Amino acid sequence: MRELGYRPHRAARGMRGSTFTVGLMLPDIENPFFAVLTAGLMQVLEPAGYELLIGPAGVTVESQKRVLDGFVDYQMDGAVLVVPRAADPQLEEDASEIPTVLIGRHSDSSRLDSVASDDADGARQVVEYLTRLGHRSIAMVSNRKLVVDEHLPESVRLEGFLAAMTAAGLSRNLRVIDGRWSLEGGRESARSLLELHPRPTAVFAGADVTAFGIMSELGDRQVSVPESMSVVGYDNSPMSALGLVSLTTVDQAGFEMGRVAAQLLLSRIAGRNKSSHQLIVPTFLARSTTAVA
Repeated sequence: MRELGYRPHRAARGMRGSTFTVGLMLPDIENPFFAVLTAGLMQVLEPAGYELLIGPAGVTVESQKRVLDGFVDYQMDGAVLVVPRAADPQLEEDASEIPTVLIGRHSDSSRLDSVASDDADGARQVVEYLTRLGHRSIAMVSNRKLVVDEHLPESVRLEGFLAAMTAAGLSRNLRVIDGRWSLEGGRESARSLLELHPRPTAVFAGADVTAFGIMSELGDRQVSVPESMSVVGYDNSPMSALGLVSLTTVDQAGFEMGRVAAQLLLSRIAGRNKSSHQLIVPTFLARSTTAVA
C-alpha cells in the first residue's frame, strides 16, 4: 500500500456504511469563537477516527441548506450545525437524513440534539454587573436583521437583556441597536451608538467579534473605552484575553460546547435515538473594557 500510494476511496467506504467524516457548518470563518468550538470537536472526533470538514455557509436559510445538502450528498456520517437559521420543521427533516447536533440554537426537538449556552442568564449577568458599576443607560447589539427566531442565541440574549433591564427598573433607559455580529457590524453599531442622545454609557455587544468592531470604531473616533463607554462582549474568544484587548465578556465554555456536541454526535451515529439538549451555564469575566459610570 505504501509503495503504490494507496488511499481508501471515501465513496466506496460510504457504500459499506461509513465515510468517517463529519461536516461542520459555520455561518462564517471570521468569528474567532468558532475556532474554539472546532478545537473542542476535534478533541473528541479525531481519536475516534473521524475527519472534520468545514463548510462556511453564510447566514441565510438558503445558503446554509446548500451546505447541509452537500454533507448528505457526500455521505458524511454526521453534521454539526452552528446557529442554523432554518426553522425547526426543516431542521428535523434534515436530521432524518443525517445525524445532527446543533450548537448555539436552543432546541427541544425529539429528532436531533443541541448544545447551547444559557444565553438569558449570560445577558442577565452582563446587566447586573454594569448596573453595579452605576450604569443606567445601557445598549445592546441585537443581530436580528435577517431572521427573527426565538430559538437563536441573539433572540435569547436579547430577551435576557430586556428582562434584566426591566427588573432593574431601567426599561426606559435601554437601547437596542439592530446590527450584525461581525467586525464590520460592530463598527456600524458604534456609529449608531454615537448618534444616540443621550449617549449610552455602556454597550453589551452580544458577541466578542462585535465588541472588537465597536472598540475599533470608537478608537478611530477618539472615544475612549472604558472612560467614555464601557464595552462587554460574549464568548470569551482567545483574542478577548490578550493584554491589549482585555475585553470584559461572558465565557460560554466554547471548547466544552464543542466536546459535548461531538460526544452527542458519535452516540447518535452509533444508534442513539433519544434526543439530548444540553444547556451550559456561562461565567462572567470582568476585564479592562468596563469601568464605573
